Amino acid sequence: MGKKLLITEKPSVAMEFAKALKINVNRKNGYIESDKWIITWCVGHLVTMSYPEKYDEKLKFWRLDTLPFIPTEWKYEIIPNVQNQFNVINTLMHREDIEEIYNAGDSGREGEYIQRLVFMMVKPNPNIKIKRVWIDSQTEEEILRGIKEAKDLSEYNSLSDSAYLRAKEDYLIGINFSRLLSIIYGKKLAQSIQEDKASISVGRVMTCVLGMIVSREREIRNFVKTKYYKIIGRFSNDNETEFDAEWKVTEKSNLYESPKLYNETGFKKEEDAKTFIANLEGKKAKIAELKKTKQKENAPLLFNLAEIQNECTKRFKIKPDETLDIIQNLYEKKLVTYPRTDARVLSTAVAKEIKKNLNGIAKGFKNEEIQKYINKMIAEKYSSNLIKTKYVNDSKITDHYAIIPTGQGYENYDKLPELHKKIYILIVKRFLAIFYPPAEYSKIQITIDVYKSEEENAENKKIESFYFSGKVCTKQGFLEILRPTEKQTNKLSTDSGKPVDNSKDIEDKKENNEHKNKTENIDIEQLKDLKKGQKLIIRNAEIKEAETNPPTRYNSGSIILAMENAGKLIEDEELREQIKGAGIGTSATRAEIMKKLEKIKYIHINGKTQIITPTQKGEIIYDIVNNAMPDLLNPKLTASWEKGLDLVAKKEIDPNEFMEKLKKYINSKFDRLVLRR
Repeated sequence: MGKKLLITEKPSVAMEFAKALKINVNRKNGYIESDKWIITWCVGHLVTMSYPEKYDEKLKFWRLDTLPFIPTEWKYEIIPNVQNQFNVINTLMHREDIEEIYNAGDSGREGEYIQRLVFMMVKPNPNIKIKRVWIDSQTEEEILRGIKEAKDLSEYNSLSDSAYLRAKEDYLIGINFSRLLSIIYGKKLAQSIQEDKASISVGRVMTCVLGMIVSREREIRNFVKTKYYKIIGRFSNDNETEFDAEWKVTEKSNLYESPKLYNETGFKKEEDAKTFIANLEGKKAKIAELKKTKQKENAPLLFNLAEIQNECTKRFKIKPDETLDIIQNLYEKKLVTYPRTDARVLSTAVAKEIKKNLNGIAKGFKNEEIQKYINKMIAEKYSSNLIKTKYVNDSKITDHYAIIPTGQGYENYDKLPELHKKIYILIVKRFLAIFYPPAEYSKIQITIDVYKSEEENAENKKIESFYFSGKVCTKQGFLEILRPTEKQTNKLSTDSGKPVDNSKDIEDKKENNEHKNKTENIDIEQLKDLKKGQKLIIRNAEIKEAETNPPTRYNSGSIILAMENAGKLIEDEELREQIKGAGIGTSATRAEIMKKLEKIKYIHINGKTQIITPTQKGEIIYDIVNNAMPDLLNPKLTASWEKGLDLVAKKEIDPNEFMEKLKKYINSKFDRLVLRR
């Protein structure tokens, strides 16, 4: 009777498959064998692309007349320090008693690439059936399902095509343009950084990210702060209800389109603001508009890798690659689902079985805080039916759904380092929050008209307007889980004026907080007697000095979000979801890109704050690339290449068409740059 050969990405995963298959581990040199199964493993990459000199010894030297280098037949080689494990797999694949091979590599594009390279080099018997195991977690149940439902390897050929093309694209752009720019600009770089010689390293994703960091740094460096002066009025009714409101210019204002204004809420000069306040004396006020509304806010979407990396940088000041390592460990300990995912939702199939995850947490996770939330879900009879909610959307899932707790693996939890436990609890909380009801708010918006006389007001003549906007949380809902330490009080939080441009016109935070804290002392009950048309008394008005602030620097987490969103740091969750799929790099590679930029000293990441700044060398590289081929710095171009790879995986673009476009792009750049010399 023949045997089945199963190949995983690394030894620890092989052990989990062995446990699931009830194999008494009989570990030999590089594999495990039973009467029915042989399980072996890669150790990450076993095969790599050959450097140009393996094609021709002359290509070892960087010369303009040998560029661009675009092979017609690609060469690959075994990585020397893992040659032994490759030999083990090679021998096993050619054993005569093997009747089926299971590719159980990491369930993603890079995992597919690692294994396909091995198959390409080994060339197993074409008559042997090869199947692909695709799993979302390493629980025993999921492993057995993955083996049982394994599809023919050919079903994943388009994913393999995409993986090969990604590697070829990075190879061709990296080698050709690094050599070209080094030949042309290497001496200039060496002189600038005062070294004997220097090479220039560029890459499809890496250089684009460097561009984002340098551009942001220069924006900050060139930013000139501007002071301006806002007007805050204090009003009351006959019942002595007092509240503050902010002045804003309208078409009815005497100052509409006045050159004295910095923006619609402030003056350029303090003396003009003082004059405005003086002119309020003796004027009348009334409530022109009053709107009271109810607002609901649902729990945020679940974590994908970029979101959890950003969150961990903010909370724990750790780098994205460290976050990935920790979640990978949680995955291998069966505690969470597959980490390298871009999705923030669940599939319909998973949503139908979600009670298993909840029951597992309820029965197995001995954490007092989490059990409190679970008990409330049970007591309040919160529904676990997620179908037809925003948390389930098959169209927004490619390889894997969002990162969620499996409800298993708790035998491993106590042995985890403290930081691993904290990150696991973060994932559990985000998961439980989606079953809680929305947070509810009472909102109030007030427009106050200030005018000279009743006649002028009746004739709708020149009127100055003040605005108040605030809301109070009336029901915590999911906030009970995600913000348990924040006291929810019956106080208003205010939000006066128009939304601000984060990169150009952010008011000084201290000034903003002073105003906010002052108004938050108002109990919402004090405003319940306010009505439209009610006359008010102008108690006083004061000037609030504001100041524009430069944009903030990226940190190692926020840059991951910006990469996911094609170069924009988009904090609005809904907007992030709308443009998903046009990112720079992938969830599996972004952390490594940051690691490489830091390693080659193009950027510096502060160990305590995780704030990113470019180095002198990084800025010089930016200028060189910006002068020679600026589109390599453009996030849209990089995102479009990534989108193309995605279309290849979806069989919407032929791999040859993608490759021809890539060759054409490289040749056109060389033609232009060489002619410019």
